[in-house]
Amino acid sequence: MLLQLAIVLIAIIIGARLGGIGLGVMGGVGLAILTFVFGLQPTAPPIDVILMIAAVIAAASCMQAAGGLDYMVRIAEKMLRRNPSRITIIAPFVTYLFTFLAGTGHVAYSLLPVIAEVATETKIRPERPLGIAVIASQQAITASPISAATVALLGLLSGFDITLFDIMKICVPATLIGVLAGALFSLKVGKELTEDPEYLERLRNGLIDDNHVSLADVKDKAKARLSVIIFIITTLLIVLFGSVPAIRPTFDGTPLGMPSLIEILMLSAAALILILTRTDGSKAAHGSIFLAGMQAVVAIFGIAWMGDTFIKGNLAELTESIQGIVSQMPWLFGLALFVMSILLFSQAATVRAIVPLGIALGISPLMLIALFPAVNGYFFIPNYPTIVAAINFDRTGTTRIGRWILNHSFMLPGLITTATSIAVGLLMISI
Repeated sequence: MLLQLAIVLIAIIIGARLGGIGLGVMGGVGLAILTFVFGLQPTAPPIDVILMIAAVIAAASCMQAAGGLDYMVRIAEKMLRRNPSRITIIAPFVTYLFTFLAGTGHVAYSLLPVIAEVATETKIRPERPLGIAVIASQQAITASPISAATVALLGLLSGFDITLFDIMKICVPATLIGVLAGALFSLKVGKELTEDPEYLERLRNGLIDDNHVSLADVKDKAKARLSVIIFIITTLLIVLFGSVPAIRPTFDGTPLGMPSLIEILMLSAAALILILTRTDGSKAAHGSIFLAGMQAVVAIFGIAWMGDTFIKGNLAELTESIQGIVSQMPWLFGLALFVMSILLFSQAATVRAIVPLGIALGISPLMLIALFPAVNGYFFIPNYPTIVAAINFDRTGTTRIGRWILNHSFMLPGLITTATSIAVGLLMISI
């Protein structure tokens, strides 16, 4: 088993280094070795999860193509500029809301330059709002009803009579409180901007100018607004149907499953957006949301399939070796989720790869939900795209990677936010 585990980890590490779809295709290589060399029977690929994610990405991409995302960014910019002195508190909740509604943290790219500029103009250290804003956009993934990670968790826990509302009523307040804790901590991070030596050096050398960030114009606000409304209504319908199974269509006495429901509603939303806003469907396929989402689909396809095959093939040995420890201290499973998310760079891939092991070990579904925010560990190594983008958007140089790599601007806000979210979740399931 140890040799097989080494193959799995090597495939993950190489895939992460390759970037893009590299994680998914290396999962295929690892699966091939497990199958042809070690004789493990491949499990069924996670088709339902892949199709649900693809449907959500289709709808979100159509909204972006119709100008909905740019419209939302304009609203966020006005909000931030109206309260510049409170940007460290407001910015993370804005990025949280964007991710919550869109189901992907990549929507934060559009907000980061605005946050950096408003902070610089107000002479607030940009590292403070930028660091926690990126972390908040990750935390919202584990609260969003349409994120790939939440959809994956719902699919795995569906056999335990767990509804979408069961996940949200724990994860939404837990992550919001976690983000607030991270934001309050960030208020005192580093020196004041006017005292920071890097900023003062750049100012003396003329490297910081007064140019304002240029946001994309919303050519047709009515179309953009309509696309956002359609997307939000569809998201609310998913929450409603997921929370009240009795109102779903019933076949042979069984309510329609959430995978099919999400796929139907999101594909329909995508079609409505294209038709009612007269948006070219090919434009949706070239947006940042579609490209990032499809990479996630391939990653989940390869990594989850490889992980499922490894776990099923070694389930008896895995259960025997760690069941005693996990039974006594089930919260330790959260550490496994955190470490694997660092390696996988994907909350959804982490859920699909590791949560089946937690289920097999007998960890309660509510405990797994409380530990869900632990999959937000990919801030630990500062090479995720939103982290790199935040560093580049900060013209003052305060948002950075430290000399020792791990002492970067996102480490403490990330650890505090994640730990607080898990603690609040554990408290909620206990009462």
